[in-house]
Amino acid sequence: MSKLVLPASIQSVLDKYSEPDEIFTAILPIIGEVLQCDRCFLYLRNPQTKFAKVAYCWRRNSEIPDITDSDWRLDPESLPQEDPLFAAALRNDPSVYVEDIETESPEVVNKEFERQNFGHRALIHAHLCQNHQLWGILQPCVFGQKRIWSECDRAFVTQLESILTPLAVSYVKTATDYPIVKT
Repeated sequence: MSKLVLPASIQSVLDKYSEPDEIFTAILPIIGEVLQCDRCFLYLRNPQTKFAKVAYCWRRNSEIPDITDSDWRLDPESLPQEDPLFAAALRNDPSVYVEDIETESPEVVNKEFERQNFGHRALIHAHLCQNHQLWGILQPCVFGQKRIWSECDRAFVTQLESILTPLAVSYVKTATDYPIVKT
């Protein structure tokens, strides 16, 4: 099986920039366009401290909610129980492709949690894991309608996981706005 070629626009970003912040800022809109999504965000977290934030969020238009966090927050302890997608990410399960939160199994997605917190109808929950630890989640999503994720979409996201994971780790480890944790 031959290695898939990244879209030229993605490769261009990787060739032009080296810092995670620059890459994330430039690449999210391209991911949104390639996948024909309404929103694409990047949730980054420190697996040791469990502090996290949505550091980057691209939206197709201003009608789509911007969920960017200005500050790092501690993951709620109840999150893995409330959100099966987050629990799957913590277990380092393969990324999850939800075609319709309305008809997906409750073992896979908590439809009420998704409605209240995100408002989307279809999504990809791409897990950015390294050494069995969750460092981030890339979440392209669609509002108002279901979406069938093609084999090409899945192959593209799999490539993105391998590219974005080391950048997420680097970003979190060098974050200057990280909260001071008192012990």
